[in-house]
Amino acid sequence: MMKAIVPAELERKRIIAGRGASTATYGMNGAFTLRYKNKSLFVIASDGGEWDHVSVSLKSRTPTWEEMCYVKDLFFREDEVVIQYHPAKADYVNNCNTCLHMWRPQNEFIPTPPRIMVGI
Repeated sequence: MMKAIVPAELERKRIIAGRGASTATYGMNGAFTLRYKNKSLFVIASDGGEWDHVSVSLKSRTPTWEEMCYVKDLFFREDEVVIQYHPAKADYVNNCNTCLHMWRPQNEFIPTPPRIMVGI
């Protein structure tokens, strides 16, 4: 599961007014505006429907691997595996061209390939 307690650094970045507003009572659910290396990252997190989900977007481009790792570390524990899906074309949805998503099923194990198959 996503981290149980919202880190203070993250709580300060929560959107508390307007569209997507939430409070600390929402836990890790909500919208956040984060700064990473002088870039503004818009993040939405939720944990409903037996899935943990975090989306990351920028205004002008898709997030980098490094930016996604930064956000992953804020929302998930170090030992958790999350996935970026590439769905079948029939199931493809794209509401924002500059957004990537991280998913984690709450009640299922995510298999991963042996490390040797990924790299040395």
